[in-house]
Amino acid sequence: MLTYTVYSEAGGVGKTTLSANLAVAHARAGLDVLVIDMDPQDGSISYLFDVDEARSEGAADNIVRHMIGRPQGSFADLVHETEHGVDVVPSHNMLERLTELLLKTAELEEDTNPDPDYEYPMYEQLFRVLREADVPSTYDVLIIDPPATTGPQLYNALYATRNLVIPVELSGKGEQSVSGLQDLVEGLESELEINIGVLAAVPNEVKNTSDQRSYAKELEELGFDVPVSIRDRTSMFEGCWRQQCSAFTFIEEHRDRKRDYEVETLEKFEQLAEHLAAQVELEVTA
Repeated sequence: MLTYTVYSEAGGVGKTTLSANLAVAHARAGLDVLVIDMDPQDGSISYLFDVDEARSEGAADNIVRHMIGRPQGSFADLVHETEHGVDVVPSHNMLERLTELLLKTAELEEDTNPDPDYEYPMYEQLFRVLREADVPSTYDVLIIDPPATTGPQLYNALYATRNLVIPVELSGKGEQSVSGLQDLVEGLESELEINIGVLAAVPNEVKNTSDQRSYAKELEELGFDVPVSIRDRTSMFEGCWRQQCSAFTFIEEHRDRKRDYEVETLEKFEQLAEHLAAQVELEVTA
């Protein structure tokens, strides 16, 4: 099974867009794909795939209820099928309270456990939910889209997937520079006490300036795998958010004519998806 979290400390680098289009690219290659939206903010992947209608319903079952041991139904009932057969577990506003709810659960579990040395594994709860739901036997690919901040949403995502795909803005601006990527990974490994693989660093919104070429070279010199770069396709991606769909569906259903440079971008997503699958020797069928 291929499992990864798409994450960057810097906001606005196309994290969610990359997650969605990789999910569709995997599905188009014949793989069974599950996406879990751990981002409580509006404009998440749930919105892009048009499955966020219940995010503000307090009584609705959601991934947080399962993580704290208070589900109202089965895990399968959380799953929504979207375009190209991609399954999505949507975000919910309760994710904003995940830290508080996990701490309360930890207090209860530790107070009632007969072992005085027991420590509630707060960052392992999503992993537990997925294991109990037999997700590894049901799906070929698991993608998790967390918020662009550190915290239990990200930590649970990483504990469950153990792998990162990092969208990168080739710029000296923003919270995260190219040179800080290694520190980012090492810090996350230290926090969770696990090894985290970086499956790919993906330069996004590339305009191919001399400065950007320099940053891209630095990425490779630092040892990051950079299988593709995604050019600046602002119009296409804005259209995706407007129509609430992936770039594949947007071009197939909402463009009056095919533009070669946009088709080339779809091919980049397919190349990246194939590259990621190959790293775990995952056989594609299409």
